[in-house]
Amino acid sequence: MLVMNPIHLQTLLTIVDEGSFEDAAYILGISPSAVSQRIKTLEKTVGRLLLRRGTPVSATEAGEVLMQAARRMALLQAETMANLKERIATIPLSVAINADSLATWFPPVLARVASWDAVTLTLRIEDESHSLNLLRRGDVLGAVTRDPHPAPGCDAIELGTMRYVSVANPWLLDKYTTDGQVDWEAMPALRFGPRDGLQDEGLKTHVQKTRHEPDNAQPIMRRISQIPSAEAFTEATRVGLGWSLLPLQHAQPLLMSGDVVRLDDTILDVPLYWHRWRLESPALEKLTTAVQTAAQTLQQ
Repeated sequence: MLVMNPIHLQTLLTIVDEGSFEDAAYILGISPSAVSQRIKTLEKTVGRLLLRRGTPVSATEAGEVLMQAARRMALLQAETMANLKERIATIPLSVAINADSLATWFPPVLARVASWDAVTLTLRIEDESHSLNLLRRGDVLGAVTRDPHPAPGCDAIELGTMRYVSVANPWLLDKYTTDGQVDWEAMPALRFGPRDGLQDEGLKTHVQKTRHEPDNAQPIMRRISQIPSAEAFTEATRVGLGWSLLPLQHAQPLLMSGDVVRLDDTILDVPLYWHRWRLESPALEKLTTAVQTAAQTLQQ
């Protein structure tokens, strides 16, 4: 069974259409010698001369058979691409994003996408330290992450910085404060989900400060409530279910009303990056622009 290289067939077709090896080389963007080598390889594969080396170059009888096959392949490819383009228009733009971003700076993106025709959006809520894995697997086309290093085949764009503060209901802080010292290890805490790296890091850091243990020490996890909703997470903090790291944008109204108080003076800055596949997709380009525009509020 003969197995012919589609590139070689396309080269044969281009030579006959253009009338010379040199003109075909110019169209294909390769050297004339490379064109000649492709035809020699194809002729060796089929065991026949395929071209009459005249002016212009013309196809032999065997070459005509292969040219017909090449034209059918080109037509099939064009039809496939047209069908694919129609199907792609109906495939949602899938994005991995952390809950805090979705609840703060990202909503304007939803409004932008709403104004586009034939485009749908699928959001996957994931901690920003894990969302890059979804991008690497091809599960999403774009992701908001803390990692500045792009995955292979992707671009990374700096968005700005999310700012977090440690807060709790005043009565909760009073209950777990003795002689001016906060008992971080005993005070109930909140996390968004099982892979909430930010809250885990905050808890571990504060426990280490009081226990004076090395960086690799594991804090004793006591009364950790999981609240997988940004709005409910803020409300759980307000009513005293546990202390948490809240985005400054969410914490400020609660601090002003006295519903929560700062547990320390530290502000945790978390840089965010938009990672996207390097694809020729107008919809993905528009989405990237919309994300960058919305993220400008992070710089304010």
